[in-house]
Amino acid sequence: MNFTSAAVPSLEHFRDYSRRLSIVLENFDWTPVEQLAGDLLQCWRSGAQVFLAGNGGSAGNANHIANDLLYPLSKRKGSGIRVHALTANPAVLTCLANDEGYENVFAYQLATLARPGDIVLALSGSGNSPNILRLLEEARRIEVKSYAVVAYSGGKAKQLADVPIHFAIDDMQIAEDTQLIIGHMLMQWLCSKRDSVTDGM
Repeated sequence: MNFTSAAVPSLEHFRDYSRRLSIVLENFDWTPVEQLAGDLLQCWRSGAQVFLAGNGGSAGNANHIANDLLYPLSKRKGSGIRVHALTANPAVLTCLANDEGYENVFAYQLATLARPGDIVLALSGSGNSPNILRLLEEARRIEVKSYAVVAYSGGKAKQLADVPIHFAIDDMQIAEDTQLIIGHMLMQWLCSKRDSVTDGM
């Protein structure tokens, strides 16, 4: 098959994408991620729960990070973090969306499952998705500490979250990249603490 030059992507596009992602990461203040790491370690030690949520690509990232914290983190039976992706159960999501509205699909789950001492990690590009905002409001109501990984201006979620993790980039794909990068950073750091947590489990 012959391709015309117009159909062949420019290498400069890929170089530019990698440069923009690198600049975002290199210039970021990682202090709130360090705080999240410490809180996740405390959840792991105490048995507190961690809840993740997002929409679209962020929902996929929520599922991915939850998987990493449940098993790959430790790879020892029964010794992972008690983590839940609020995006994962289609029966629950469609029930709540139908009965209570899509804006409530995460908040209603949190209201039943979470307790003080647990943690919420919300993933959102814009920071303005109504179901993410309702989730953060519910977390505050029931005294569950919340983090939000957001991009663009940070949206309303930046104000509602107890600890915002804000990447000021107007690019949804790079915004979603940062979510998963944070997840993998956290997994690797927590894995380095595995023996101190899981010995005796």
